[in-house]
Amino acid sequence: MNSKADEITGPSRVTILDVAAAAGVSKSTVSRILDERLPRSDSETARRVRKVAEELGYVRDVSAASLRRGNTMTVGVIVPRLTDTVMAMLYEALAKACSRTGRFAIVATTDDKPKADRLAAESLLRRGVDGLILSTAREDDDFPDELARRGVPYVLALRTDGHSLSSVGDDRLGGYLAARHLLDLGHRRIGVIAGPSYASSSRGRVEGFSQALKEAGLAVDPSCIIPSTFGIESGAVAVETLMNLSPRPTAIFAVNDNTSIGALSGLTKLGLSVPQDISIVGYNDIPIVSHLPTPLTTLRVPFEQIAANALDLLAGDGVSVDDRIRISAPTLIPRKSTAPLR
Repeated sequence: MNSKADEITGPSRVTILDVAAAAGVSKSTVSRILDERLPRSDSETARRVRKVAEELGYVRDVSAASLRRGNTMTVGVIVPRLTDTVMAMLYEALAKACSRTGRFAIVATTDDKPKADRLAAESLLRRGVDGLILSTAREDDDFPDELARRGVPYVLALRTDGHSLSSVGDDRLGGYLAARHLLDLGHRRIGVIAGPSYASSSRGRVEGFSQALKEAGLAVDPSCIIPSTFGIESGAVAVETLMNLSPRPTAIFAVNDNTSIGALSGLTKLGLSVPQDISIVGYNDIPIVSHLPTPLTTLRVPFEQIAANALDLLAGDGVSVDDRIRISAPTLIPRKSTAPLR
Protein backbone atom coordinates (compact mmCIF):
# COMPACT_ATOMS: atom_id res chain seq x y z
CA MET A 1 0.00 0.00 0.00
CA ASN A 2 1.38 3.41 -0.96
CA SER A 3 0.99 5.26 2.30
CA LYS A 4 2.11 8.52 0.77
CA ALA A 5 -1.41 8.83 -0.59
CA ASP A 6 -2.67 8.92 2.99
CA GLU A 7 -0.66 11.97 3.98
CA ILE A 8 -1.97 15.48 4.24
CA THR A 9 0.91 17.45 2.88
CA GLY A 10 0.02 20.97 3.94
CA PRO A 11 2.99 22.86 5.30
CA SER A 12 2.12 22.55 9.02
CA ARG A 13 0.27 19.24 9.03
CA VAL A 14 1.37 16.04 10.71
CA THR A 15 2.17 13.28 8.22
CA ILE A 16 2.01 9.53 8.42
CA LEU A 17 5.80 9.52 8.61
CA ASP A 18 5.64 11.63 11.78
CA VAL A 19 3.25 9.14 13.37
CA ALA A 20 5.42 6.20 12.34
CA ALA A 21 8.56 7.79 13.80
CA ALA A 22 6.85 8.67 17.08
CA ALA A 23 5.27 5.21 17.45
CA GLY A 24 8.41 3.32 16.44
CA VAL A 25 6.78 1.42 13.58
CA SER A 26 6.90 1.49 9.78
CA LYS A 27 4.77 3.87 7.78
CA SER A 28 3.00 0.91 6.14
CA THR A 29 1.98 -0.31 9.59
CA VAL A 30 0.55 3.10 10.45
CA SER A 31 -1.27 3.25 7.12
CA ARG A 32 -2.84 -0.17 7.68
CA ILE A 33 -3.90 0.57 11.26
CA LEU A 34 -5.43 3.96 10.42
CA ASP A 35 -7.20 2.81 7.25
CA GLU A 36 -10.89 2.92 8.22
CA ARG A 37 -11.80 0.57 5.37
CA LEU A 38 -9.93 -2.32 7.04
CA PRO A 39 -11.06 -4.33 10.11
CA ARG A 40 -10.08 -2.51 13.30
CA SER A 41 -7.14 -4.07 15.15
CA ASP A 42 -7.00 -3.92 18.95
CA SER A 43 -3.41 -5.07 19.31
CA GLU A 44 -0.98 -3.23 21.57
CA THR A 45 0.77 -1.78 18.50
CA ALA A 46 -2.51 -0.59 17.00
CA ARG A 47 -3.55 1.07 20.25
CA ARG A 48 -0.17 2.80 20.49
CA VAL A 49 -0.32 4.03 16.89
CA ARG A 50 -3.85 5.42 17.33
CA LYS A 51 -2.85 7.15 20.56
CA VAL A 52 0.22 8.73 18.97
CA ALA A 53 -1.80 9.83 15.95
CA GLU A 54 -4.37 11.48 18.22
CA GLU A 55 -1.71 13.20 20.33
CA LEU A 56 0.08 14.53 17.26
CA GLY A 57 -3.17 15.68 15.64
CA TYR A 58 -2.80 13.49 12.55
CA VAL A 59 -5.76 13.50 10.13
CA ARG A 60 -5.89 10.97 7.33
CA ASP A 61 -6.09 12.50 3.83
CA VAL A 62 -9.15 10.73 2.50
CA SER A 63 -8.90 12.64 -0.78
CA ALA A 64 -5.50 11.23 -1.67
CA ALA A 65 -6.63 7.76 -0.59
CA SER A 66 -9.57 7.95 -2.98
CA LEU A 67 -7.41 9.18 -5.84
CA ARG A 68 -4.93 6.38 -5.18
CA ARG A 69 -7.57 3.76 -5.88
CA GLY A 70 -7.66 4.74 -9.56
CA ASN A 71 -9.93 6.29 -12.17
CA THR A 72 -13.63 6.00 -11.32
CA MET A 73 -14.86 8.12 -14.27
CA THR A 74 -16.73 10.40 -11.86
CA VAL A 75 -16.26 14.13 -11.45
CA GLY A 76 -17.22 16.12 -8.37
CA VAL A 77 -18.86 19.48 -9.06
CA ILE A 78 -19.10 22.11 -6.32
CA VAL A 79 -21.49 25.05 -6.80
CA PRO A 80 -22.88 27.66 -4.40
CA ARG A 81 -26.50 26.57 -4.92
CA LEU A 82 -28.66 24.93 -7.57
CA THR A 83 -31.51 27.37 -6.95
CA ASP A 84 -29.28 29.84 -8.81
CA THR A 85 -30.17 29.17 -12.45
CA VAL A 86 -26.65 30.05 -13.60
CA MET A 87 -25.15 27.32 -11.43
CA ALA A 88 -27.84 24.85 -12.47
CA MET A 89 -27.03 25.60 -16.12
CA LEU A 90 -23.32 25.08 -15.48
CA TYR A 91 -23.96 21.75 -13.76
CA GLU A 92 -26.25 20.57 -16.56
CA ALA A 93 -23.61 21.51 -19.13
CA LEU A 94 -20.96 19.63 -17.15
CA ALA A 95 -23.21 16.59 -16.76
CA LYS A 96 -23.85 16.50 -20.53
CA ALA A 97 -20.16 16.92 -21.30
CA CYS A 98 -19.36 14.10 -18.87
CA SER A 99 -21.90 11.77 -20.46
CA ARG A 100 -20.37 12.31 -23.89
CA THR A 101 -17.05 11.01 -22.57
CA GLY A 102 -18.39 8.16 -20.44
CA ARG A 103 -18.06 10.06 -17.17
CA PHE A 104 -20.59 10.95 -14.50
CA ALA A 105 -20.92 14.24 -12.59
CA ILE A 106 -21.83 14.41 -8.90
CA VAL A 107 -22.84 17.79 -7.49
CA ALA A 108 -22.56 19.32 -4.02
CA THR A 109 -23.80 22.76 -2.92
CA THR A 110 -22.18 25.07 -0.36
CA ASP A 111 -24.22 28.31 -0.19
CA ASP A 112 -21.00 30.08 -1.22
CA LYS A 113 -19.43 29.50 2.23
CA PRO A 114 -15.70 28.62 2.32
CA LYS A 115 -16.04 26.13 5.18
CA ALA A 116 -18.81 24.33 3.33
CA ASP A 117 -16.59 24.18 0.21
CA ARG A 118 -14.06 22.16 2.16
CA LEU A 119 -16.66 19.82 3.60
CA ALA A 120 -18.22 19.28 0.18
CA ALA A 121 -14.83 18.53 -1.36
CA GLU A 122 -14.01 15.97 1.32
CA SER A 123 -17.40 14.31 0.90
CA LEU A 124 -16.97 14.02 -2.86
CA LEU A 125 -13.40 12.81 -2.59
CA ARG A 126 -14.44 10.12 -0.11
CA ARG A 127 -16.75 8.85 -2.81
CA GLY A 128 -13.77 8.39 -5.09
CA VAL A 129 -14.26 11.13 -7.66
CA ASP A 130 -11.32 11.53 -10.02
CA GLY A 131 -11.21 15.29 -9.57
CA LEU A 132 -13.18 18.42 -8.75
CA ILE A 133 -14.69 21.29 -10.70
CA LEU A 134 -15.42 24.28 -8.47
CA SER A 135 -17.51 27.36 -9.30
CA THR A 136 -17.01 28.76 -5.80
CA ALA A 137 -13.56 30.39 -6.02
CA ARG A 138 -13.30 33.52 -3.86
CA GLU A 139 -10.69 36.25 -3.71
CA ASP A 140 -10.65 35.98 0.09
CA ASP A 141 -10.09 32.20 0.28
CA ASP A 142 -7.11 29.99 -0.66
CA PHE A 143 -8.95 26.67 -0.85
CA PRO A 144 -7.75 25.99 -4.44
CA ASP A 145 -4.17 26.35 -3.22
CA GLU A 146 -4.89 23.83 -0.45
CA LEU A 147 -6.14 21.35 -3.04
CA ALA A 148 -3.03 21.92 -5.15
CA ARG A 149 -0.73 21.26 -2.20
CA ARG A 150 -2.53 17.97 -1.57
CA GLY A 151 -2.25 16.91 -5.19
CA VAL A 152 -6.01 16.85 -5.77
CA PRO A 153 -6.90 17.37 -9.46
CA TYR A 154 -9.25 20.33 -9.80
CA VAL A 155 -10.41 23.02 -12.21
CA LEU A 156 -12.18 26.30 -11.46
CA ALA A 157 -15.24 27.20 -13.56
CA LEU A 158 -16.95 30.58 -14.09
CA ARG A 159 -14.71 32.13 -11.42
CA THR A 160 -10.91 32.01 -11.27
CA ASP A 161 -8.16 32.83 -8.80
CA GLY A 162 -5.89 33.92 -11.64
CA HIS A 163 -3.45 30.99 -11.55
CA SER A 164 -5.31 27.68 -11.12
CA LEU A 165 -6.54 25.70 -14.10
CA SER A 166 -9.74 27.56 -14.98
CA SER A 167 -12.51 27.67 -17.56
CA VAL A 168 -14.33 30.99 -17.48
CA GLY A 169 -16.27 33.43 -19.58
CA ASP A 170 -14.62 36.60 -20.82
CA ASP A 171 -16.17 38.76 -18.13
CA ARG A 172 -14.20 41.88 -19.01
CA LEU A 173 -15.41 41.63 -22.59
CA GLY A 174 -18.99 41.08 -21.44
CA GLY A 175 -18.94 44.15 -19.20
CA TYR A 176 -17.38 46.14 -22.02
CA LEU A 177 -20.07 45.05 -24.50
CA ALA A 178 -22.85 45.92 -22.04
CA ALA A 179 -21.49 49.43 -21.53
CA ARG A 180 -20.79 49.92 -25.23
CA HIS A 181 -24.39 48.95 -26.07
CA LEU A 182 -25.80 51.51 -23.62
CA LEU A 183 -23.36 54.19 -24.75
CA ASP A 184 -24.34 53.61 -28.38
CA LEU A 185 -27.96 54.21 -27.34
CA GLY A 186 -26.96 57.63 -26.01
CA HIS A 187 -26.82 56.86 -22.28
CA ARG A 188 -24.07 58.60 -20.35
CA ARG A 189 -25.05 58.21 -16.69
CA ILE A 190 -25.20 54.46 -16.15
CA GLY A 191 -25.62 52.65 -12.84
CA VAL A 192 -24.05 49.27 -12.10
CA ILE A 193 -25.39 46.53 -9.84
CA ALA A 194 -21.95 45.11 -9.28
CA GLY A 195 -22.32 41.75 -7.55
CA PRO A 196 -19.96 40.60 -4.79
CA SER A 197 -16.34 41.74 -4.96
CA TYR A 198 -15.04 38.29 -3.91
CA ALA A 199 -16.09 36.80 -7.28
CA SER A 200 -13.74 37.26 -10.23
CA SER A 201 -16.73 37.16 -12.58
CA SER A 202 -18.39 40.25 -11.11
CA ARG A 203 -15.08 42.10 -10.77
CA GLY A 204 -14.22 41.41 -14.40
CA ARG A 205 -17.59 42.63 -15.64
CA VAL A 206 -17.31 45.88 -13.71
CA GLU A 207 -13.74 46.36 -14.96
CA GLY A 208 -14.83 45.87 -18.57
CA PHE A 209 -17.74 48.26 -18.09
CA SER A 210 -15.41 50.89 -16.62
CA GLN A 211 -12.97 50.48 -19.49
CA ALA A 212 -15.69 51.25 -22.04
CA LEU A 213 -16.71 54.40 -20.16
CA LYS A 214 -13.11 55.61 -19.99
CA GLU A 215 -12.62 55.00 -23.71
CA ALA A 216 -15.73 57.14 -24.31
CA GLY A 217 -14.17 59.95 -22.28
CA LEU A 218 -16.52 59.49 -19.34
CA ALA A 219 -15.55 59.39 -15.69
CA VAL A 220 -16.63 56.38 -13.65
CA ASP A 221 -18.77 57.68 -10.79
CA PRO A 222 -18.21 55.41 -7.75
CA SER A 223 -21.64 56.33 -6.38
CA CYS A 224 -23.20 54.64 -9.42
CA ILE A 225 -21.51 51.29 -8.70
CA ILE A 226 -23.54 49.44 -6.08
CA PRO A 227 -22.21 46.21 -4.52
CA SER A 228 -24.71 43.36 -4.24
CA THR A 229 -25.04 39.63 -3.96
CA PHE A 230 -26.07 37.55 -6.98
CA GLY A 231 -29.64 37.30 -5.66
CA ILE A 232 -32.93 38.78 -6.84
CA GLU A 233 -33.66 40.65 -3.60
CA SER A 234 -30.24 42.26 -3.70
CA GLY A 235 -31.02 43.64 -7.15
CA ALA A 236 -34.21 45.23 -5.86
CA VAL A 237 -32.34 46.89 -2.99
CA ALA A 238 -29.54 48.11 -5.25
CA VAL A 239 -31.88 49.67 -7.80
CA GLU A 240 -33.60 51.68 -5.07
CA THR A 241 -30.21 53.10 -4.09
CA LEU A 242 -29.47 53.99 -7.71
CA MET A 243 -32.84 55.69 -8.19
CA ASN A 244 -32.21 57.87 -5.14
CA LEU A 245 -29.12 59.39 -6.78
CA SER A 246 -29.30 62.88 -8.20
CA PRO A 247 -29.17 62.94 -11.11
CA ARG A 248 -30.33 59.37 -11.32
CA PRO A 249 -28.98 57.00 -13.99
CA THR A 250 -30.83 56.61 -17.27
CA ALA A 251 -29.57 53.04 -17.67
CA ILE A 252 -28.38 50.14 -15.50
CA PHE A 253 -25.96 47.28 -16.07
CA ALA A 254 -26.54 44.41 -13.65
CA VAL A 255 -23.75 41.82 -13.58
CA ASN A 256 -26.16 38.89 -13.57
CA ASP A 257 -29.73 38.20 -14.63
CA ASN A 258 -31.03 37.51 -11.12
CA THR A 259 -30.14 41.01 -9.96
CA SER A 260 -31.61 42.34 -13.20
CA ILE A 261 -34.91 40.64 -12.38
CA GLY A 262 -34.80 42.15 -8.91
CA ALA A 263 -34.07 45.55 -10.43
CA LEU A 264 -37.02 45.23 -12.81
CA SER A 265 -39.27 44.46 -9.87
CA GLY A 266 -37.91 47.38 -7.88
CA LEU A 267 -38.37 49.79 -10.78
CA THR A 268 -41.99 48.71 -11.18
CA LYS A 269 -42.64 49.41 -7.50
CA LEU A 270 -41.13 52.87 -7.98
CA GLY A 271 -43.53 53.52 -10.87
CA LEU A 272 -40.78 53.51 -13.52
CA SER A 273 -41.09 51.80 -16.89
CA VAL A 274 -38.42 49.82 -18.75
CA PRO A 275 -37.18 50.92 -21.23
CA GLN A 276 -39.25 54.12 -21.44
CA ASP A 277 -37.85 55.60 -18.23
CA ILE A 278 -34.69 53.53 -17.82
CA SER A 279 -32.82 50.88 -19.78
CA ILE A 280 -31.34 47.75 -18.21
CA VAL A 281 -28.83 45.11 -19.32
CA GLY A 282 -28.33 41.79 -17.52
CA TYR A 283 -25.79 39.00 -17.80
CA ASN A 284 -25.85 35.20 -18.44
CA ASP A 285 -29.07 34.86 -20.49
CA ILE A 286 -30.87 32.43 -18.21
CA PRO A 287 -33.99 31.01 -19.92
CA ILE A 288 -36.62 33.08 -18.13
CA VAL A 289 -35.31 36.50 -19.16
CA SER A 290 -36.44 36.15 -22.77
CA HIS A 291 -40.00 35.49 -21.51
CA LEU A 292 -40.37 38.41 -19.11
CA PRO A 293 -43.07 41.01 -19.86
CA THR A 294 -40.16 43.16 -21.01
CA PRO A 295 -37.64 40.68 -22.45
CA LEU A 296 -34.20 41.41 -21.04
CA THR A 297 -31.20 42.56 -23.02
CA THR A 298 -28.34 40.47 -21.68
CA LEU A 299 -24.99 38.81 -22.33
CA ARG A 300 -25.20 35.13 -23.27
CA VAL A 301 -22.58 32.98 -21.57
CA PRO A 302 -21.47 29.84 -23.50
CA PHE A 303 -21.97 27.35 -20.66
CA GLU A 304 -21.44 24.28 -22.83
CA GLN A 305 -18.10 25.55 -24.08
CA ILE A 306 -17.03 26.46 -20.55
CA ALA A 307 -18.03 22.99 -19.33
CA ALA A 308 -16.19 21.22 -22.16
CA ASN A 309 -13.04 23.25 -21.51
CA ALA A 310 -13.22 22.51 -17.77
CA LEU A 311 -13.38 18.76 -18.35
CA ASP A 312 -10.61 18.94 -20.92
CA LEU A 313 -8.36 20.74 -18.44
CA LEU A 314 -9.24 18.28 -15.68
CA ALA A 315 -8.30 15.31 -17.86
CA GLY A 316 -5.27 16.92 -19.48
CA ASP A 317 -1.63 16.31 -18.67
CA GLY A 318 1.10 18.88 -19.01
CA VAL A 319 -1.11 21.90 -19.69
CA SER A 320 1.06 24.77 -20.94
CA VAL A 321 1.36 27.98 -18.97
CA ASP A 322 -0.51 29.88 -21.68
CA ASP A 323 -3.42 27.43 -21.60
CA ARG A 324 -4.08 27.25 -17.85
CA ILE A 325 -7.01 29.70 -18.02
CA ARG A 326 -9.37 29.15 -20.93
CA ILE A 327 -11.68 32.05 -21.72
CA SER A 328 -14.93 31.80 -23.68
CA ALA A 329 -16.48 34.91 -25.19
CA PRO A 330 -20.05 35.99 -24.33
CA THR A 331 -22.52 37.38 -26.87
CA LEU A 332 -24.69 40.48 -26.50
CA ILE A 333 -28.38 39.61 -26.95
CA PRO A 334 -30.37 42.86 -27.50
CA ARG A 335 -34.02 42.64 -26.49
CA LYS A 336 -36.71 45.07 -25.32
CA SER A 337 -35.23 46.30 -22.02
CA THR A 338 -32.90 48.81 -23.68
CA ALA A 339 -33.78 51.78 -25.86
CA PRO A 340 -32.23 55.06 -27.03
CA LEU A 341 -32.01 57.83 -24.46
CA ARG A 342 -35.14 59.95 -24.69
